[in-house]
Amino acid sequence: MFDDENYTHINLKEFSGHKDEVNCCAFSTDWEILVTGCDDCLVRVWNTLTNKMVCKLRGHQGAVKSCAFSNDSKMFATASYDTTVRVWQTRTGDCIHVLQGHTKSVEMVAFSPDCTKLCSGSWDCSAIMWDVEQGCVLRILSGHSSLVQSCDFDYKDKHVATGSWDYTVRVWPVSPIADEKVKILRGHTSNVHAVVFSRLGFLASGSWDQTVRLWNPDTSTLLFVLSGHTGWVKALAFSMDSLYLASAADDQTVTIQGGFKADKRRRRCC
Repeated sequence: MFDDENYTHINLKEFSGHKDEVNCCAFSTDWEILVTGCDDCLVRVWNTLTNKMVCKLRGHQGAVKSCAFSNDSKMFATASYDTTVRVWQTRTGDCIHVLQGHTKSVEMVAFSPDCTKLCSGSWDCSAIMWDVEQGCVLRILSGHSSLVQSCDFDYKDKHVATGSWDYTVRVWPVSPIADEKVKILRGHTSNVHAVVFSRLGFLASGSWDQTVRLWNPDTSTLLFVLSGHTGWVKALAFSMDSLYLASAADDQTVTIQGGFKADKRRRRCC
């Protein structure tokens, strides 16, 4: 899969300045801007070419738990323990919106592919879909019985998935349709910490039960249970071609598994 000779040199860059635990980071699509969020309540913006901090953004009154860029990199969003989500303009560092609606710490934020919507997940057991331009609530996604730790939009902008500490994944229609119900994906035996869609429409979920599950979200079908980790699975990422899935766990390993075929029938892996 990889040519080891091309991965023998690591160009390490260090961005220092935060005064407490750094909880999250996100790159712009051109990789030239890095945003980081910290327990010190600050958001820092960095130039990755010069390794210098561009600006320090204040406003949150609690730890910054998650951050994400829009696909056009014109905006980024931050989620905080202070129960708010903030939307910032990348070019100026101005705060465009302070989104209020959650009642407990906001743990996750993600943009829709068309950059018009946000989804946030919270300790109040809800996810909220936001209108980015207007800075208002579009829908409150209620149904989970514990923390909503993760969320992600599919690439067609038709569904948003949420992962919860109630051990379930839910797939919600972005635009409510009368005959389309929320899908509840069950099977994990502990907290779901990460969810991610592939460009081909697969949905992966990672859990503290040490497994990664791959789903067909259209039919709620479980395709694979990917094992191998000996610790909590904390993060997931698909390759651009959707053939490989990386999972990171607190067992100090990153596992890459694949390749997944372009159809969504059960057990198609090689």
